[in-house]
Amino acid sequence: MDGAGGSATSPPPPPPSSVDPRNGFCSATRTFYSLRPPNALPPSSQPLSVTSYIFARLSSSPAGKSVAETPAVINSSREGASITYGEFFSQVRSLAWNLRSRLGLSKGEAAFVLSPARLDIPVLYFALLSIGVVVSPSNPASTAVEISRQFDLIRPSIAFATSAEAHKLPRGVRIVLLDQDQFYCLLWNDNVGVPLPAPEILQSDPAAALLTSGTTGQVKAAVLSHGNFIALMAECEKTGERDSQAVTFLTVPLFHVFGLMMLLRVIVLGHTMVFLERLDFVSLLRAVERHRVKFMPVSPPLIVAMVKSDAVDKFDLSSLEVVGCGGAPLGKEVAERFTKRFPHIQIVQGYGLTESGGQGAATEGPEETLVHGSVGRLGSNVEARIVDPVTGQSLPPGQRGELWLRGPTIMKGYLGDDGATASTLDSEGWLKTGDLCYFNEDGFLFIVDRLKELIKYKAYQVPPAELERVLLSHSEISDAAVVPYPSEEAGEIPMAYVVRRPGGTLSAEQVMEFVAKTVAPYKKVRRVAFIESIPKSAAGKILRRELITHALSGSASKL
Repeated sequence: MDGAGGSATSPPPPPPSSVDPRNGFCSATRTFYSLRPPNALPPSSQPLSVTSYIFARLSSSPAGKSVAETPAVINSSREGASITYGEFFSQVRSLAWNLRSRLGLSKGEAAFVLSPARLDIPVLYFALLSIGVVVSPSNPASTAVEISRQFDLIRPSIAFATSAEAHKLPRGVRIVLLDQDQFYCLLWNDNVGVPLPAPEILQSDPAAALLTSGTTGQVKAAVLSHGNFIALMAECEKTGERDSQAVTFLTVPLFHVFGLMMLLRVIVLGHTMVFLERLDFVSLLRAVERHRVKFMPVSPPLIVAMVKSDAVDKFDLSSLEVVGCGGAPLGKEVAERFTKRFPHIQIVQGYGLTESGGQGAATEGPEETLVHGSVGRLGSNVEARIVDPVTGQSLPPGQRGELWLRGPTIMKGYLGDDGATASTLDSEGWLKTGDLCYFNEDGFLFIVDRLKELIKYKAYQVPPAELERVLLSHSEISDAAVVPYPSEEAGEIPMAYVVRRPGGTLSAEQVMEFVAKTVAPYKKVRRVAFIESIPKSAAGKILRRELITHALSGSASKL
């Protein structure tokens, strides 16, 4: 698999004496360094797949030696649908052998995966990774046209799909149907025959090509290496706890970097993963109660739903200790209302991109979670800069600019798109995130908004995310999104799309008055439309382009 660049090796950090111990900023290099202890990583020259790393780490731990009968994956949508760790290891080994011997797959080829959540998807991912085949999962909601473009990028040798999704795949591709006997035989054939020489997998070899549109709307494939994922797992091991009794509920999709990272985290820590085939709020609450879920990664809309829904009072959520929120920072009001309603549940926030393997910054421990609005401090081994978008100057704490990141989890590049790679990764390995951010004096990172999504009101820049946090603090608003609307006088004005709580009678004037009391005059919402639901990606990010198109069409139709 060719077409992705590579980032330069990070230079050694400056002497500790030149780094501010309070915020990690070095005035000499104009760089922020992590305040976390560095993670010990295997030598980059050591051949090692992420599957081998995870299995070795799990088997060497006290918890790993007793997990054979522990459920590894549970499908809560189907009674009794689960596999134990013993079955998981056996199926990965069997499938890996059959993928090579029967299907002829070899290191460096790519496999396209198009499927909703299933018990065998984790097995498939681990088996493909173990033999050096690049995993490229796609959203099963993708259309045939979208998938055709994805195929042009990935050029997979094989596709794995369910019968319901296979018709969207291009003609001529070799397809294995995940819900048919052919695949079941690959999983359960314990007679692996003549041993095949294990392929040598380098940490620099590509492991996954994850689809992302970024800010341009044009699909790209971010290539992450085995070394990227190994560095991610080292961070997860440091911040997590090996516990065969712990249950993690995956509310995020497995084709997204957040879901894939959480899946790998579950296995390296020996936890049990629970998922639903179709996620709805009441079913989620029921699953948390039934499986005594301890940890749940979520997107911000789910936090808002838990704060505002009456349904949560009907379920026992006492087992839930931590929710990990990613995708966007939570406003102070929402976080405080969540803590008041669920005092036993800790919210940890994090920031990462597909291009950074999902890593960047996170809150650790109860004290850091009290810094409302922040996504935490830089993760171990991560460096950052805040760069003025106009002058290119690296800025100190307290000043806003584009966030640049560098570290062992940064992608190799965009597959088959040297231009996009060159504009996103510089020659020193810095990833230009496109996010407007700042660090405070204590080294906490604050995300203001996407640079390209800032609303240009007269001479001012208005961050939509800031207004959305204000709107979501209103008790009668279930969800909200803010987009630019053209104005002859001001250039652009903030327009809010609002979802009322059921039975609510909130008016546009009331919405605008509420925001106006909280923000500076130039940030006021000046146009409001009510809508049944905010269009979002599978990872919970607002699809602003759809709303902008809707607003400009002047249509009264519902999205």
